[in-house]
Order: sequence, then structure tokens, then C-alpha cells
Amino acid sequence: MAFFLTLLRSQLLIKLPYPTWSFEGQTVIITGSNTGLGLEAARHIVRLSAAKVILAVRTIAKGEAAASSIIFSTRATKNTLEVWPLDLSDYESIKAFGARLQTLDRMDAFIQNAGMLTNHFKVEGESGLESHIAINAVGAVLVGLLALPKLKEIARQTGTRKRLSFIGSDLHFIAAFKEAEHDGSLLDVLSDEKIADMNDRYRVSKLLLHYSVQHLAALTPLSSGSDVIITDATPGACESDLFRDDIGWLRSRIQPIVLKLFVRTTEVGSRALVHSVHPGLDPEAHGRLLMDCRVVADWETVTGERGKALRERWVGELWPRFEGIVPGVTAVLEH
Repeated sequence: MAFFLTLLRSQLLIKLPYPTWSFEGQTVIITGSNTGLGLEAARHIVRLSAAKVILAVRTIAKGEAAASSIIFSTRATKNTLEVWPLDLSDYESIKAFGARLQTLDRMDAFIQNAGMLTNHFKVEGESGLESHIAINAVGAVLVGLLALPKLKEIARQTGTRKRLSFIGSDLHFIAAFKEAEHDGSLLDVLSDEKIADMNDRYRVSKLLLHYSVQHLAALTPLSSGSDVIITDATPGACESDLFRDDIGWLRSRIQPIVLKLFVRTTEVGSRALVHSVHPGLDPEAHGRLLMDCRVVADWETVTGERGKALRERWVGELWPRFEGIVPGVTAVLEH
């Protein structure tokens, strides 16, 4: 009940601030930015005078269409936007993207927004993992790890603080995560269709993402050698293209009415993404959850004994897996 009261207050009573922070001269990368929240965040950041915004997308043609839309609405020049390919379910795509990041002369902020939501169980071929886990909880963090060295390097060179934001969900507050009661590897358990709870799976994937963000931030405390604020930000319930499953006739009639009364517009939700990487972000945000554009306390799923144990179990599996995909990738945390 406490969660739903918090959610109602957030959705109905709190107005997210319209972005006015200057991104002048900065380079910002946004994944999953051809549609929805990522697209509107990119539109804001271009409007706020960024020198370069890179749209990292799965389908180049859709990214190009998004770039054209931003240019049309903001009157930005074409060289303000670039479109790069990135598929979070494909390790080779992630590695190629990470290598390309290292060629940049400047990178000031990175928003890891790409994700997925479905009620259908599917295993991603190369990874062998269920799709929510492969994309929301593994691919998303690996991309962040590959972006971090360049962010740290540019921070040292310029003497300015950089920002790395992962877009999570407040639904992780109520993740039941019943699969964790099974013995063995969490990655294996979560990819077992026989015991998968797909009604809870998106919440679980965002809980695991939050554990990873906490761990990553703890391993890279703010300092002159690692001046990058790492956050987990939730935009709340928003109009979005994230959920694309077919729904029944009755639900298709009722859902739009309910959503109109309750959810934020895509533009309003995107303000949370922009806030999560704005140049004046408070260092207190490092490793924390941002909700309604402010730092909030974690819930029992994170702070309780079970939550703490699950976090250790999760990162204990995940970090070695990253080393198996990209040898040496976690070495960035040692400098």
C-alpha cells in the first residue's frame, strides 16, 4: 500500500521541472533514443545548446528519422546529431559501440535509456539469457562500463564532472523476485521458462539494474581520478512505446482512458532523463535513485537483509560474466 500511495503522489501531485540547464558545448549520448522518452530527452538536450547529441539505436533508419524530427523541431544544424548502431542483446554490437566511444574527443554525459518490456518469455540467442535480463540488466550495465573510461578520461582532461545515468523504474520497489528462492546461478534461474514469473520480470530486471548501479558507484567513488556521477533515474509511469505486446479488445478500450488520467506524457517523463545528467547534478546523487528529479531513499527490496544478500549474489555473478565478454572491462574500476 505504501508504494501505491507514493506512486499516486508522484504521478498526480508532483510536477517535474521543465529543463533549463545549459548543455552548451557538451557531447551527450542517449541509447534507445529513436522513440519515446529517449527521443524527447534528446530533443530537450539539443534545445539546451549541446554541441553534439549521439542517438544510439538498434535500427539506423529509425534513428535517422528521429534525428530529422529533432532538427525540424529545434532548428538545430545537422552536424549536431549523429546516429550510431547499438543492440543491447548483441555482445558484438555492444563491443563495437564501446570501441567507437573511445574515439570521441569529448563525452560529457551518457544516458543508458534503452530497455524492453514484454509479458512473453524469450531467450536471446547469443547470451542464452531471458530477454529482460539480457537487455535491461546485463547489456545496459555493460554499455555503461564501456562508457565509463572515456567519461573518466575527459573528466580528468577538462577538470569538469561527467555524468552516467541508467534509466530504471520505481517498480523495482515491489519486485517479488520469487525465482531467487531457487538454488544456483541467478542468471540460469532467471532464464528457466518453467519457473519464470513474467508478471514480475520487468520489475526484477530493474531491481537488478539498481543493484548494479549501486555496486558500480561504490567501486568508483567520486575523486579527481574518477569524477563521474553514476545514477539510477526513474521517470515514473509515462506514455511510452516500451510495452508493445498485443492486448485484448476490452483492455485496449479501457487502458488509454486510465493512462490518460494517471501517466505522465512522454515529454514530461523525459525531463527526468535530462535532470539525471544535467551539468549541476548534486554529488549526493552518486549511486542513488533519482525519482521526481530528486534523490530518494531506497526501499526494503534494496535495504533489507534479503535485498543486500541478493545484491551480493547478483554482482558476484555479473562482474565475472562481463570479463568473459570483454576481458579487462572491469579494470576501469581500479583507476
